[in-house]
Amino acid sequence: MSEHSLAAISERLIEHKPDLIRPTQRTRQAAVAVVLHECAQPEVLFIKRATVAGDPWSGHMAFPGGHKDDTDDNLVEAAMRETKEEIGLDLTNSRFISALSHQRAAPRGKTVDMLVAPYVFAIDSIPNLDLNHEVDEVVWGSFNAMYSGANHDVEYRPVAASQVPFNGYRLAQQHFVWGLTYRALQTLFKAVDPNYQVPAEPA
Repeated sequence: MSEHSLAAISERLIEHKPDLIRPTQRTRQAAVAVVLHECAQPEVLFIKRATVAGDPWSGHMAFPGGHKDDTDDNLVEAAMRETKEEIGLDLTNSRFISALSHQRAAPRGKTVDMLVAPYVFAIDSIPNLDLNHEVDEVVWGSFNAMYSGANHDVEYRPVAASQVPFNGYRLAQQHFVWGLTYRALQTLFKAVDPNYQVPAEPA
């Protein structure tokens, strides 16, 4: 299946059994919201993070989310709270669809044990959003374009003294989705379709 509707995506994800990382006392835990909306076709919500000195994810494309606080009962609540704080999107009345497999995060220049838990939500309409200081922009990307690889691309980024190629998706205004967010998308596509083929690594 090359074209997916939101109903078909939801049906597949409901049966999904994610791979979870068992945290230790030293593990930093974070959660993100993978928000889907369907107009002509299903779309995925991304944020462009604000440029902040010293932030390893400064200026990157990402899903809304952040670290679990003591006030959060669980990681789902953390994803929902952070989404509301960052972009003013209240997911309380959204449709929770599924958890995705946990991702290991490796902030550049830092040695930490950190997991990121993605959770998929669907919304029926797009409200007026209120971006806080952590977010420069909200961008919607086509689920089917990414799934099919139509907007798959490679971008070179500096690592140490070298320019290293990274797989990603090129969205509107030339925004590039890569890294941990790219990896989470691969788990989403694999959960929707077990026969999904991950694009080849850059040469």
